[in-house]
Amino acid sequence: MKKMMQRDSTWAGIFLLPNLICFLLFVLIPIVSAFVLSFMQWDMLSTPKFIGFDNYIRLFTQDEIFIQVLVNTLIFTACSVPMVIIASLLIAMALNQQILGKKFYRVLIFLPVISSNVVVSVMWKWLLVPDYGFVNYFLSWFGIAGPNWLTDANWSMFSIIFVFVWKNIGYYMLIFLAGLQGIPNSYYEAVEMDGGNAWHKFRNITIPLLSPTTFFVTVMVVIGSFQVFDIVMLMTEGGPGRSTSVMVHYLYQQAFRYFDMGYATAISYILFIIVLILTFLQFRFNKSENWSS
Repeated sequence: MKKMMQRDSTWAGIFLLPNLICFLLFVLIPIVSAFVLSFMQWDMLSTPKFIGFDNYIRLFTQDEIFIQVLVNTLIFTACSVPMVIIASLLIAMALNQQILGKKFYRVLIFLPVISSNVVVSVMWKWLLVPDYGFVNYFLSWFGIAGPNWLTDANWSMFSIIFVFVWKNIGYYMLIFLAGLQGIPNSYYEAVEMDGGNAWHKFRNITIPLLSPTTFFVTVMVVIGSFQVFDIVMLMTEGGPGRSTSVMVHYLYQQAFRYFDMGYATAISYILFIIVLILTFLQFRFNKSENWSS
């Protein structure tokens, strides 16, 4: 028996070894290297120079653009997260009913998820062109003069948020749909027997029993919103001015346009800390809610 357990452990180690090697080479070592590099000044051509906490001090005391892109990222997250959650939940609830063609609608709403971010961004960039884009052309049918969606600072962030929400609601709709289908119909029947209406079902049954799903969706959308890059890069390149530039976009510019790799990695670790803190707070809040209930 002991020899069998040793043999199983050996084979388990052999099968796990490729994954461990990949994790070490492509995850752990780059993370540690980036952390060390954040204390360096390096332009990828000369020898890295250790400068201590200068990169982090520069971020918050000397770089006004970083403060602006940080605020832009927070605004983007604060707007996109509730929109994704609410829209995907409402659509999931609608498509959980016995309606004609619901499978077709599910596929239709999920299509943007499997589409490339590049394709989605280029498509919406053309649709939002002020002179001959379909969106402004459609608004003109109702006598509405559409704005410059991507070149007007008052509308550019809204446009980016809209595309992000449109791209992601299909995925989270499926997650909510799975959660809804896990709720027994007998609970809703009990509410009906007590004289409850649709609002009572939603407030007393759907929301409480769907809270684990909602928590998961919230965490994932928050992380995804802080990591948004390709939509911004392809649609506005952070403009006009810096009105749509977010942290990952600014990180990319510092690394591959200005070749300041040490500063870029410092930005990446600030981003990591922010996401880590927000995720931790969400877990603590969810835990306290569960204990109180």
